[in-house]
Amino acid sequence: MNIKMKTASGRLPSYETEGAAGMDIRAYLEEPVKIEPGMRALIPTGLYMEIPRGYEVQIRARSGLAVKHGIGLTNGIGTIDSDYRGEVKVSLINWGQEPFVVNDGDRIAQMVVARYEKADISIVGELSETDRGEGGFGHTGV
Repeated sequence: MNIKMKTASGRLPSYETEGAAGMDIRAYLEEPVKIEPGMRALIPTGLYMEIPRGYEVQIRARSGLAVKHGIGLTNGIGTIDSDYRGEVKVSLINWGQEPFVVNDGDRIAQMVVARYEKADISIVGELSETDRGEGGFGHTGV
């Protein structure tokens, strides 16, 4: 599959290993951005995409930034829809105890391409029964 892309920085997302599911994306900044503990910042990437219909691009946190510095995404996983043509920006949050500085070119997130289907919704009076039923939120124990 092919994703058409424009880049203001000249940098494209890249798979860092042969088995990687996600492509690392980098910050595109004129000056560093400091994210204080508990704060968030919207970081531009300089990337613009044309995603084929039936696909989305998911923006996910980088595990190394999360473990080493407490940096995550404010919305967990971000979705870029196939009809969006604006710049990809990443909403980072600092869950750590120390300020974190993002510099131009830093790998700040990863993108995963995923196929999806549109669903039809039907209103019904009853749902089919299962062994699990309404059990949730740890109902199977520790």
